[in-house]
Amino acid sequence: MAERDLYYVALKVFLEHDGNLFIFKDKYGDWDIPGGRIKTDEFSAPLEKVIERKMREELGSSVKCKLGNPIVLMRHERQENGKNVRIFAVGYTATLTGGHIQLSEQHTDYEWVPIKSFEPEKYFTGGWLEGVKEYLAIKRGFQ
Repeated sequence: MAERDLYYVALKVFLEHDGNLFIFKDKYGDWDIPGGRIKTDEFSAPLEKVIERKMREELGSSVKCKLGNPIVLMRHERQENGKNVRIFAVGYTATLTGGHIQLSEQHTDYEWVPIKSFEPEKYFTGGWLEGVKEYLAIKRGFQ
């Protein structure tokens, strides 16, 4: 019998504004989209509340957005503290409705990139790259 794998579960957000997608760079130099792992004490919390917390933590408390539906499922693998970590993530759509982006100390830079022409291979790797490519394919198919 094959051994079961363990994954962290994350909720990610494809944040849009005026035909652009929000991406940001973490302090390790990796590009990402907002969102992250569900905490132990959030097991019973509505997923929307978990997303609200992550958006507040990463983009600041003034940022407001209208959350859409899940659009992409992602599996990402990386090293953390010398250990291999696997993350299963659900990517939601969202539209920025107000506020000013104030990055957390975990992030160093951000960009709004055009959905129609963005080349994610220049920024992302692994499962995040595959997820962003799938998101872009879906969005470009609708336009």
